Amino acid sequence: MTLRLLVTGVALATATSAFAAPRGLTIEDLASMDRVASPVLSPDGTRVVYTVRSTNMEKNRGITQLWMIDLRAAKPAPQQLTSHDSSSFDPEWSASGDAIYFLSGRSGSSQVWRLPIGGGEAVKVTNLPLDVDSFHVSPKGDRLAVTLAVFRDCADLACTQKRNDAKAKDKATGKLYDQLFVRHWDTWADGKRNVLYSVPLGTMPATTAVSLSGALDGDITSKPFGDRGEYTFSPDGQRIVFSVRVAGKSESWSTNFDLYDVPAAGGTAPRNLTADNPAWDTKPQFSPDGKTLAYLAMKRPGFEADRYHMILQDVATGKKRVLAESWDRSIADYRWRPDGKALLANADDIGNHKLFSLDVASGKVTALTDKGYVAEFDAKRDTVVYAQNSLADGAQLYKLAGGKAVQLTQANRERLADVKMGEYEQFSFTGANGETVYGHVMKPWNAVPGQKYPVAFLVHGGPQGSFGNSWSYRWNPQVYAGAGYATVFIDFHGSTGYGQAFTDSISGDWGGKPLEDLKKGLAAAGQKYPWLDTSNACALGASYGGYMMNWIQGNWSDGFKCIVNHDGVFDQRGMGYSTEELWFTEWENGGTYYANPEGYEKFNPVHHVTKWKTPMLVIQGDLDFRIPTAQALGAFTALQRRGIESKLLVFPDENHWVLKPANSILWHHTVIGWLDDHLKK
Repeated sequence: MTLRLLVTGVALATATSAFAAPRGLTIEDLASMDRVASPVLSPDGTRVVYTVRSTNMEKNRGITQLWMIDLRAAKPAPQQLTSHDSSSFDPEWSASGDAIYFLSGRSGSSQVWRLPIGGGEAVKVTNLPLDVDSFHVSPKGDRLAVTLAVFRDCADLACTQKRNDAKAKDKATGKLYDQLFVRHWDTWADGKRNVLYSVPLGTMPATTAVSLSGALDGDITSKPFGDRGEYTFSPDGQRIVFSVRVAGKSESWSTNFDLYDVPAAGGTAPRNLTADNPAWDTKPQFSPDGKTLAYLAMKRPGFEADRYHMILQDVATGKKRVLAESWDRSIADYRWRPDGKALLANADDIGNHKLFSLDVASGKVTALTDKGYVAEFDAKRDTVVYAQNSLADGAQLYKLAGGKAVQLTQANRERLADVKMGEYEQFSFTGANGETVYGHVMKPWNAVPGQKYPVAFLVHGGPQGSFGNSWSYRWNPQVYAGAGYATVFIDFHGSTGYGQAFTDSISGDWGGKPLEDLKKGLAAAGQKYPWLDTSNACALGASYGGYMMNWIQGNWSDGFKCIVNHDGVFDQRGMGYSTEELWFTEWENGGTYYANPEGYEKFNPVHHVTKWKTPMLVIQGDLDFRIPTAQALGAFTALQRRGIESKLLVFPDENHWVLKPANSILWHHTVIGWLDDHLKK
């Protein structure tokens, strides 16, 4: 299979609808869009099953269903496979390609189901007393690997179920802890762990499970980003390799995830494969012939944004080597090419998130896509499919054919037929340290030549992230374009996709080079694009972007007419003592607060409140344990006591993200209204 030609013309710089379209994108449009994801090819590469998430506004939630496309058809067309009121997700093909396994809560709890492709109803595969959080089907079809949340001192699953039932009936609500994590992401610790189990498929539905984790006390697939990519079967189905952090009381400040090998049937204690690396090891995958184990590894303990290197380990000898060491990009996910001669991987790259091919023998890296964001992908035989989005469109499925992209889906085309998207462009400028920095600009949907437009200046979170050529359902520049605003967003020092040194440069310098880049970036954009009215602008950001809003208040106070601060850090000391993943604050600020208070106080927004004067909208999810609610209350209190125009919007049922459709709509209307009040009246 040849995958060496660069895909062009996939992500358009403008929408596909006609320029005469009568309106811009609204938040109601965004919230109601179907979301295409999770493409998985059949073993022979002739069919692809994927998920489509639709929004039920009446029930205020999304519902995910399975769809399929037969790639052999003259005109491949999507076919809906499931239509139950409960979601069906995480599809996986049987080894023979005659059925699809998936997760669903249609029986009252989350269990694995099997849908025959030849026709018939889905059949329940597991009937375990606990929810199945994730699963894989053995290549031989004789068993499943599943993750379940259990009490580690329980001898069986029934014990955990009994304790769950007893706790639900207990009128006392107190929780007693003797170590961190006390809470993580958006939930308080309840004493349970996500443990890996083997489920034999002799008779269905299966009711028994064998623990594979042994005495290892750590979570598999932990919040918020853990998934079933953290464990895998060997091609012969005899072994499973999984990633887990075993850190005891240091769990909240350790990033030492290791890979463990265990027989798929259980019965033997797991064997550590990566004890030599004290940093993060994850996402194991065997080569098609089973002779090589690939996985992703960081090098620096305690740093969650270190570069993920591709490691290849000889299964027989244990010898390891780094593949494409000189390629200065951090891999997000990957798949073996079916012939075993290359791996396909996606990674941030200069404001895009591309699909690459990594040659196993030489380490040569070849880009397979160009513009846009390749989120998920799969490869079987000579077929590659992927889901790609851009600043102009939500995710669509594509197939690589002869090095060119063939679009397979047209999700939301009818729904958005009368919508015109804002035109956008990437630009570069000389930022901090005299280095090249990139950003994007976007016009309002109805931009007229010769006219200037107010600016929404968007600052990404992370801070090791990228605000590039991708479609978001939380921070989408097209919503601002639809409301008549131009947008500017900068990948400042610390952003990903520009080399690890560029990413590293923000640590210990949160208010330094990034602020300089933002100032220079907005000025450069204003000079290059005369339709930007940079004197009539509001700044907006969440997470680290929210921190930057608080920092801008005291250090760029004449730059904007209003500010929107979502889940932003206000007091670095309070953040260091109350966030849950301590490795983050400790790395970014050079240690614990009590050991290095200067590292936290150097760029602490709380010290600059006397210079605050810009109207600010503060937004907070009360279930956000990453940046706790006290940070938002502190910022709002400072604003109110100084007599600065301000509002506080709190979501009691949201975490670090606003996920419920009705809440997202309220969020956007509040934010756009805030901008309208300060930029248009």
